[in-house]
Amino acid sequence: MNIQELTQEMHKFVSAMGWYQTTSQRPQTLRNLAISLNLEASEVLEHFQWNDIPVDQDAFAGELADVALYLLQLASLSGIDLEQAILAKLEINYRRTWTEVSEPAVDSSATTPPNNDPLITTT
Repeated sequence: MNIQELTQEMHKFVSAMGWYQTTSQRPQTLRNLAISLNLEASEVLEHFQWNDIPVDQDAFAGELADVALYLLQLASLSGIDLEQAILAKLEINYRRTWTEVSEPAVDSSATTPPNNDPLITTT
């Protein structure tokens, strides 16, 4: 399935749920979709809260799918061709100069916490 087909399937689902109806308890406004996209992205991040890798791959995949569905819907309802937007952004990024991120200064007078992470200090 390509992006357009996935977008059609997403619209079919949202319509079947009645969420495009003006009386819906879940109005599909751009604002609401942007908020929902952010909330779902936070749920992706939650899988890394205390782990370096997701423990439950199925749950992680589900959260990634939620993010993708909201992204497809937000782009579609905004009139943005997501495929073209991605390709245009990649073209810009290829020409972009990426600078190295410098290490933050560490206050040597601060004590190192028990996890020995020099970036987290206590005074």
